[in-house]
Amino acid sequence: MNKKKLVTAVSGALIGASMWGTSVFADELHKVKSGDTLWELSGQYDGSISEIKSWNNLSSSVIYVGQNLIVEKDASASAQSEKSSSSSNGSYTVQSGDSLWLIASRNGMSVSALKSMNGLSSNIIYPGQKLALSGSSSSSSASASTTSNSSSSSQSTSTYTVQSGDSLWLIANNYGTSVSNLKNLNSLSSNIIYVGQKLKVSGEASASTSNPTHTSTSNASSSNSEFVDGLVAEAKKHIGTPYVWAGSTPAGFDCSGFLQYVFQQEGVSIPRTVASIYADSRMNSVSSSERQVGDLVFFETYKPGASHAGIYLGNNQFIHTGSTNGVEISSLNSNYWGSRYIGSKHLSN
Repeated sequence: MNKKKLVTAVSGALIGASMWGTSVFADELHKVKSGDTLWELSGQYDGSISEIKSWNNLSSSVIYVGQNLIVEKDASASAQSEKSSSSSNGSYTVQSGDSLWLIASRNGMSVSALKSMNGLSSNIIYPGQKLALSGSSSSSSASASTTSNSSSSSQSTSTYTVQSGDSLWLIANNYGTSVSNLKNLNSLSSNIIYVGQKLKVSGEASASTSNPTHTSTSNASSSNSEFVDGLVAEAKKHIGTPYVWAGSTPAGFDCSGFLQYVFQQEGVSIPRTVASIYADSRMNSVSSSERQVGDLVFFETYKPGASHAGIYLGNNQFIHTGSTNGVEISSLNSNYWGSRYIGSKHLSN
């Protein structure tokens, strides 16, 4: 991205900056000048208005000239803060930017188990909310119900009620199955589901279903493969979409807004800024020889550290939002991107 940033102060030092992705990011401050608004700052710094308000304890969108605002949070400090929010009694305080999937993934559990444990009927959570991470489930909250199948095999069938924000990939991942198996169980011809829909999540599939004795490992592998296929297909849908400063919708994207949107369509929440995505604890560095389709590739462009990223497509190609052509496919072999490449990362569940 070719955006200029007028930064007047940086809290702390930018320690160990490296062209090869080992940078440690410090909180970045912006001194408000005449004409500034939170909306303009969110676009200028690839953040969101809610994040800037949360970082600066703002109760409204009013700012004043000369005010110093945190516009990019130290990723390591944020991670430490999130980690410290888990108390010894097995509870967690929701932070800005959290989702049930993100919290469940960090704590080795499923979204449905987390919702059941906290009596949640939807995926909506809010900053400051206390969530239980261990203990017995609330009897009134179970989204999945087990009913007895009256067939001669006496096999039980579990059903799940679709919640706002769900996707077939997310449900399949939660129940240790694959999207194709889930579609077969429910005779679905597409990936479209709707809130309130009841889905079978285990039991006997239709005759067209492949061998039902797959292990959970092979199911997980199949589910991940389908996730990557869906991710790439979704990304390619938007080729030609123009670059829009602070854009995060199909009407126009900036770099990180495109990535966040595409991942969200596949049921996965990632941070809003490239630096935060790069520092996310779920991101594992991989070498160029280990890099796979669906991994993220990172670049250092207008500031030290990760400041641009795209989704790897294979054959040294990646899809991203460029400031000139919008969503496009580029090559890692080009002089521009090759010289700015700092590494690849794989998103783990």
